[in-house]
Amino acid sequence: MERPRRTGRSREPERSGQRLAELAGLLADPTRASVCLALQDGRAWTAGELARAAGVTAATVSTHLDKLVAGGLLAEARQGRHRYVHIAGPQISQLIEDLAAHAGPPPAPRGLRAASAGAAMARARTCYDHLAGSLGVGVTDALLRRGLLQQSTGFSVTDEGMEWFARLGIDLAQRPGSRRPMARSCVDWTERRPHLAGRAGAALCTYALDERWCERIGSARALRVTAKGRDALAELLDLRTEAPA
Repeated sequence: MERPRRTGRSREPERSGQRLAELAGLLADPTRASVCLALQDGRAWTAGELARAAGVTAATVSTHLDKLVAGGLLAEARQGRHRYVHIAGPQISQLIEDLAAHAGPPPAPRGLRAASAGAAMARARTCYDHLAGSLGVGVTDALLRRGLLQQSTGFSVTDEGMEWFARLGIDLAQRPGSRRPMARSCVDWTERRPHLAGRAGAALCTYALDERWCERIGSARALRVTAKGRDALAELLDLRTEAPA
């Protein structure tokens, strides 16, 4: 029996390649990449704030924001005359963090102020909505040591871990309509090791900020561990953190 002749090839690889090229093109511009990295603190920023962070004019950054929103990397909300933008979701944040880790460490900062800011970011910061830097990795390691997390291909919260979060009053319930995993591994771009993301990582970061274990340094992603936070981390996780000089 003669086989039917193929009259054409699948266009799916071509279409997928086009979509991938368009996505890569959105982050290929240094200003747009800087905007996405600034928004990794998980908060909504105005165009003016992002213009100052990226070192460009408000008109220039507004054009870039239009492209990032249209491409699905950012979402926007308007309040009066102000336009606020934020990362479109945890998957987008993960993509940006993975690319930053793959790109390697940034050039050595020039000047004392830049070096101090870089050291603060490496010490403790937010990665979208969870803890990162040496603090985030340290907390993750402590959770693993105490059997509150376990690691195979990724992270999972153990029964003991669920009880530990519950004792702190941290709610890990899945939100309606959300498919976000309980725990996920996120490669830290300064430490080059995984820190905890997912619902558990986000809830722990929110708790640490609400309880004043950490406080933000200015408007950047960097965090400072407070004296209360150092005591709490030592008591609850046997994690010793040093006060910054």
